[in-house]
Amino acid sequence: MSYNAIKKTFDLGNGRQVEIETGKLAKQADGAVVVKMGNTMLLATVVSAQEAKPGTDFLPLSVDYQEKYAATGRIPGGFLRREARLSDYEILISRLVDRALRPLFPEDYHADTQVMISLISADKDIMPDALAGLAASAALAVSDIPFNGPISEVRVAKIDGNLVINPLLSELERATLEFIVAGSASDIVMVEGESKEISEEEMVEAIAFAHEAIKVQVQAQLELAQLVGNTEKRVYNHEPSNPELRERVYAATYDSVYEVAKSGSSKKERTVKFADIAEAFALTLGEEVDEETVFLAKKYFHDVQYDAVRNLILNEGIRLDGRDVRTVRPIWSEIDYLPAAHGSAIFTRGETQSLTSVTLGAKDDEQMIDGAFINGYSRFILHYNFPGFSTGEVRPNRGPGRREVGHGNLAMRSLKQVLPSQEENPYTIRIVSDILESNGSSSMATVCAGTLALMDAGVKITAPVSGIAMGLITDEKTGKYAVLSDILGDEDHLGDMDFKVTGTSKGIVACQMDLKINGLKWEVLKEALYQAKEARLHILNEMLKTIQAPRADYKPHAPRIVSLTIDKEFIGAIIGPGGKIIQEMQRETGTTISIEEVEGKGIVQVFADNKASIDAAVSRIKGIAAKPEVGEVYEGKVKSIMPFGAFVEILPGKDGLLHISEIDWKRYETMEGIFQVGEMVKVKLLDIDKQGKLKLSRKALIPRPEKQEQNKETENK
Repeated sequence: MSYNAIKKTFDLGNGRQVEIETGKLAKQADGAVVVKMGNTMLLATVVSAQEAKPGTDFLPLSVDYQEKYAATGRIPGGFLRREARLSDYEILISRLVDRALRPLFPEDYHADTQVMISLISADKDIMPDALAGLAASAALAVSDIPFNGPISEVRVAKIDGNLVINPLLSELERATLEFIVAGSASDIVMVEGESKEISEEEMVEAIAFAHEAIKVQVQAQLELAQLVGNTEKRVYNHEPSNPELRERVYAATYDSVYEVAKSGSSKKERTVKFADIAEAFALTLGEEVDEETVFLAKKYFHDVQYDAVRNLILNEGIRLDGRDVRTVRPIWSEIDYLPAAHGSAIFTRGETQSLTSVTLGAKDDEQMIDGAFINGYSRFILHYNFPGFSTGEVRPNRGPGRREVGHGNLAMRSLKQVLPSQEENPYTIRIVSDILESNGSSSMATVCAGTLALMDAGVKITAPVSGIAMGLITDEKTGKYAVLSDILGDEDHLGDMDFKVTGTSKGIVACQMDLKINGLKWEVLKEALYQAKEARLHILNEMLKTIQAPRADYKPHAPRIVSLTIDKEFIGAIIGPGGKIIQEMQRETGTTISIEEVEGKGIVQVFADNKASIDAAVSRIKGIAAKPEVGEVYEGKVKSIMPFGAFVEILPGKDGLLHISEIDWKRYETMEGIFQVGEMVKVKLLDIDKQGKLKLSRKALIPRPEKQEQNKETENK
């Protein structure tokens, strides 16, 4: 038995074909497709409940991207040897898809919806993350689930000066910018990526270039849906309504909410005042009010807050904390707050605060990345923590969630652009940002605190980085809009855009944008970028008042690393059989030693917290890696004594013969009593024969006796 699968193919450019297939796999899902490019295949499925759970006033959407290790011919690590919880890399891709899909579902659709994307086959040079959004949207397109799409996602990169869509993994090393862009046929909905200090114009150009490719992919999905014949969407009613109650809520609360919003009070004060207004209205409903009315009253009061705050900004240019649209909240920062850390900083902007530390480690501290598609090691680690107390909430600590992973990744993308090269900085670097207070972008506070902590640690970053979160309020009816600098948490929640931009004084190094509206004009995007530049440069200037450049040296208690380059042939000698030599050196010198082969050379790193230990280990390594040179004098150790001479170790693992005739100018008949095994003796290397044997002499270092010189002169006469 075989299925008649329905396929749609489109050209990605340069002859690269992408195929979308449906009707063959996962037929019991509401929608299922396989997207294929080269040997890379993604299976995307979507299932949505027919009815929403009572009392639900949001979309319970879950998006999970998972890579099957078999897709790359690998077996998972760990004890169980099976795919387990999602890795950070998989979570980041899940977030990219979620952020692109979520704004396109109808606002009144509240059914549990699950999107699952699996990498089932992989081409090691074709990155699957750029196809995940296309696969998820195509699965929705062939289903009956209400969705205001299709959408798609592409990676846009500038390589060798040219913009490229979905470049190969091997090409990305040369990219000066790299963004994942998501959008519909008419609008951009999400952007995330990093760049090498590019201009605002270059960023807009890249996004516009990506949008043209997205339009082609959206059209392919529409044509696939036509081929399937499943263009009718299900009828639903997930949100009861009561127009009369809505009018009552607005009439009773709007003016009061507007005045609180205009008062410029703190977050806690606003929260209490808004709650008092809501409670006062709830009392007017009477004691025997039904659950649906209570539910709708809360929903309509939220709508009042939404409209009042937005109207205040659009009509009067006043924000919740009393600022105008361009003003950044007060900033203060401090470095060297944690005396035992290798570097630390506090950065506070308004009611958002990050305490960040930097730890310098050895090569052995590198993070191992064990994914199906991406695996290897990372020398730069950034962890972001967001405890409940930072927002005044009681919340159990269950480890980092998807939000923490995403925010930490944005900060990591930003700071890695300015890290020195491995030759200049041999350390493994770990940054930890603990958010102690949050009302506004804590990821941008992490970027700023991370920059200060790196400079406090003495890491020679190429330039300091600052970041800012921008917002947008629009009114489609009047065409009014306001771009907001340094948005509050409520402005993020009630606004139409969350746009985070990080950069140096020269240009943009990373960004993350989420849109909740349709029809963002390019002119508005450019305005937001230039306003963001103004704000982040202001923040950067405030940061530089605390520390202007990296410290000249690391902290006294920071560990030190010395790097040595040796010939490849000595790697084995340093390691020794079964690691015996290197383990012995580490144990006796109190150091950590790593060695690897890079481009035909051995790179040795010696790591310790004191100079004496490093010097001792370096001396021993140099001894092993040194090549004996004819004419050089060595302090050697007698290893064994034979009737014809002694074997002396002049360098680790390198013995030479000190013949009995080369011990002294006088003649010895026997070796008995001349040397003891283990005795140190100074010798000169006379010769290295074709077999590599070393000929040593002690006699060459001893002045010739005068009597012998006189006898020699007499003989000559």
